[in-house]
Amino acid sequence: GLAAAAAAQPAARRSARNPQAEAFVEVQAQKVLSVLADRSLSVAQKQQAFRRLIDQIADVPKITNFVLGKYARTITPAERARFNPVFRAYAENVYQSRISEFRGETLKVTGSVARTPGDVVVASLVLGGGRDPIPVSWRVLGGGVAWKVVDVQIRGVWLAITQQQDFVSTIDNAGGDISVLIAQLQRNSRT
Repeated sequence: GLAAAAAAQPAARRSARNPQAEAFVEVQAQKVLSVLADRSLSVAQKQQAFRRLIDQIADVPKITNFVLGKYARTITPAERARFNPVFRAYAENVYQSRISEFRGETLKVTGSVARTPGDVVVASLVLGGGRDPIPVSWRVLGGGVAWKVVDVQIRGVWLAITQQQDFVSTIDNAGGDISVLIAQLQRNSRT
């Protein structure tokens, strides 16, 4: 019995819920939904408010580094100075349009799984808008009351992981030339 209990422990620890991470997502993600659902705001006002919230709740530098994959180690300071603002504008558009699709008014946290103590996936449902609840998961890093979002899973797709796969493949196809990706993101941000 003891060996079985000892063997089961790491799994139990990994699957433990994290109430602080859940509370962070409940409050912060609700703010995002409320801004995007607010009919009194113009599109420009929504974008501005959304950008401010992203700064507060997301670890933008960590996400920016992550999406470059293996190229995060080889990108030059000059390329990074060009890439960072272009990626940020692109990512804001992607996240805003994905989250706006919900037309949801309410977020309900349904649980969480701690991958490690400071790395937690929080599960939630977005309710409202006359549709079935949409499951959305938030990967947050941190501890105590200090958390930051590093990825969002919508309808089973992790946005940052998908972006990393697309970006690395684009750079690979360009023979390692990051400026090809930068130009592509600039074009996508304008549409």
